[in-house]
Amino acid sequence: MLDLLKAVVLGTLQGLTEFLPISSSAHLRIYPELFGWGDPGAAFTAVVQIGTELAVLVYFREDIWRIGSTWVRSLFQAEYRGHLDARMGWFIIVGSLPIVVLGIALKDVIEQDFRSLWIVGCTLIVFGVLLGLADRFGRNEKEIRKLTLRDAVLMGVAQACALVPGVSRSGATLSMGRLLGYERAAATRYAFLLAIPAVVGAGLFELKEIPHGDNSYGWGPTLVATIVSFVVGYAVIAWLLKWVTTRTYTPFVVYRVVLGGAVLALLSSGVLTA
Repeated sequence: MLDLLKAVVLGTLQGLTEFLPISSSAHLRIYPELFGWGDPGAAFTAVVQIGTELAVLVYFREDIWRIGSTWVRSLFQAEYRGHLDARMGWFIIVGSLPIVVLGIALKDVIEQDFRSLWIVGCTLIVFGVLLGLADRFGRNEKEIRKLTLRDAVLMGVAQACALVPGVSRSGATLSMGRLLGYERAAATRYAFLLAIPAVVGAGLFELKEIPHGDNSYGWGPTLVATIVSFVVGYAVIAWLLKWVTTRTYTPFVVYRVVLGGAVLALLSSGVLTA
C-alpha cells in the first residue's frame, strides 16, 4: 500500500513537471530523497514518462494524425513533399536522432553518474539561467510554419542535453527555439511533438528493467504512477499552451535557480546525499 501511495505522489510530480521547463527527471530524483524514499531509478523514471507522452498523443491527436498521414503520402506522392506537415514529419524524425544516439551510447553513464544530485542541482541553475536569457533576448518573430531543417536539428541537439537530469527536455528545446527567434507558442508546440519519439522509445526500452534492475518499484506501482502522470500531464499541457501565449518563462527560471540552490545547500550541509 505504501508503494502505491508513493506511486501516486511520484506520478503527480511527473505529470506536473514534464511539460514545464523545470525538469521532471530532476524532481523524480530530488523529492524522493527529501521524503526518505531513495532514488526510484532511471527505469522507473523513463517508464512513468510514457504516461505524460500519451497525454501529448491524445491532446495533439489531430496534429499528429495530420503530420503522420501527410508524411506517409509524401513518400509516394510528389505533390505532398513540400507540404508543411510532411516537412514536420521529417523534422521530428531527424530532430530525434541526437537524443536517441546519445541515449544508447551513454546509457550506463545516464543511469549512474548523471543521477548525482550535485549534477542535478548545478544543471537546474545553469540551464535555468540559459532559459531566462534565451527568453529575454529571443526575437519572438518566427511561427511554427517557418521551421527549417537546420533549426529542427539544433533543437534536437538541445533536447539531447536533457539526458542529464536537471536540464529539462522542454526547457532545453524551448531555450534553443527562443534563441533561434521562434515564438513561445511555436517553440512549445514543437518541443511537445519532438519529445514523443524519444520519451516513448526510452520508456519502452526500459520496460524490461521494471521487475528487476534499476527500479525501486514493481509493475503495480509503476503502472499506477504512469496512469496518474497521464491524467495530470494532460491538464498541464492545456494550461501551459495558454500561459505561453501571454506570459514569459521567468517564474520557471526563478523556481529552477531556487530549487537548484536549495539542493546544493542541502548536499553541502549533509541533509541530502548525492
